[in-house]
Amino acid sequence: MKLYIAQSTCSLAVQIIANEIGLNPELVHYDVFGKSTSNGDNFAEVNPLGYVPVLVLDNEHQDLLTETTIIASYLADQHPETGLIPAHGTLERVKLDQLLTFIATEIAQKHIPLMRKLQTEDGAAWTRNKLVVAYTMLDERLADGRSYLTGEQFTVADAYVWATMWHERSGAQIGHLKNLMAYIARINARPSAIKAIQDEIDMVNIHEAEKAL
Repeated sequence: MKLYIAQSTCSLAVQIIANEIGLNPELVHYDVFGKSTSNGDNFAEVNPLGYVPVLVLDNEHQDLLTETTIIASYLADQHPETGLIPAHGTLERVKLDQLLTFIATEIAQKHIPLMRKLQTEDGAAWTRNKLVVAYTMLDERLADGRSYLTGEQFTVADAYVWATMWHERSGAQIGHLKNLMAYIARINARPSAIKAIQDEIDMVNIHEAEKAL
């Protein structure tokens, strides 16, 4: 498998899930601003919409999968023994898919116009407030002492939240949410998270060195 990633993006969610499973996809770094890749691929041909992650499967047609929730869920579904996602057709799966959609729409996508400074002052204030409300809901979910969002089992939903903690870049003030901050610290300590971050750093450095030649 080949996984296209970009620095400090939600592709980290797929990396951590791959690490949890024990997969070792070939990583390709995409420079979002310079539009180049670490292996020379034309990313516009890989994903014309211009964003990561993209997973290229090792099947006959080398199918391409996009969208963080889809890729992470697909990988987890292939390895049910890991417990990273509930089985299809169960209420637990519906609830997790609901949570993934909430994270995508109320957290991940809300950060983007703030980080890119695309909004008016009033619009940015409204969006930051929406983010604080969404993160507060996660904080309240964790208030009963559970380790992760659905209980004691780390899942793809936890991977997605962890990979989209962009509050410092978007200006959302959530440092007071102690349950959430402790939860993120727990994920940061997981070997799969440590490896994901280091692998991303290594790929960025390799790409930068190649561009300097």
